[in-house]
Formats: sequence, C-alpha cells, structure tokens
Amino acid sequence: MTHEEQKRKIEDLKRYLIKMSAAERKEFEMMVKRKKDDEDLDSLTSNKLQALHEKYLPKKSKEELELIWKKMGADHS
Repeated sequence: MTHEEQKRKIEDLKRYLIKMSAAERKEFEMMVKRKKDDEDLDSLTSNKLQALHEKYLPKKSKEELELIWKKMGADHS
C-alpha cells in the first residue's frame, strides 16, 4: 500500500471513529499519529488499516450501485 493510499484510508476512517471499539480506536489513533509524523506504516499495521477500511467502508457491488441509481432516478421523475 502506498503512502497516498494509507493517507486516503486514514482520512476516510476518521468519520467512523465513533463506531469503532476501544481497541480499534486506539490502533487507529496510533496510525493517525504515525501519519502526522510522516512515517510509513509497517506491513502488519498496513493490514490492520486495510481491515478497518473494509469493515467500515465496504465496497458496493455493481448491482447495489445500479439499484441506488434507479431509486435516485425514480425520485426525480
């Protein structure tokens, strides 16, 4: 994971801090501190960041996105 990807994922997860457990919050805050110090994350921490990102920001499937798009179009018609 590149430095820019790490930065983007940390920024994305800041909105979900309130939903995290105490352990997740503590780990995430350490990641934020390392980002502020402009340090690269090691592979273990990078994997934890990826897991948190997938947990709180799951990717939508194509079908889900198409359904959302249809609903938005129906609301404006």
